Amino acid sequence: MTPESKDHKKLESVDEDLIRGLANLLNDTGLTEIEIEQKGLRVRVARNISTVAAMPAFAAPAAAPLASAPVAAVAASPAKDADSHPGTVKSPMVGTAYRAPEPGAPSFVEVGSTVKQGQTILIVEAMKTMNHIPAPRPGTVKAILVENGQPVEYGEPLMIIE
Repeated sequence: MTPESKDHKKLESVDEDLIRGLANLLNDTGLTEIEIEQKGLRVRVARNISTVAAMPAFAAPAAAPLASAPVAAVAASPAKDADSHPGTVKSPMVGTAYRAPEPGAPSFVEVGSTVKQGQTILIVEAMKTMNHIPAPRPGTVKAILVENGQPVEYGEPLMIIE
């Protein structure tokens, strides 16, 4: 038996419930990918997500736009505009964005706030470390593209300062 046919047999024997369980875990936790290794077999489950610039309070859960192409196309366009805007502040890391220094405290900035270069505009928590994100330039906050407690990806637009 060749090594390739052994790998193929391993893939055939992978428990479909395991893959479905991993996919459900992605949805439940908001992760974009997960990988496990058991008995020399590595399984990786990943999904593509479109970043949503601002979700209205009445929006469906994040999984719903992925199932509906027209909704996903509309939601993806604001993020695309923010990517190309010269005043966009992007996340320097993967983590959770917080708009205030602690629960119940006022936000660091609001739309219309004037900021100074170096002023903390939000926090991204990564691996239990609170990373203060400074304003890269002085200006006025034109848009806040993340909600408090929202998971963010590296390079994801967080805010627009003009």
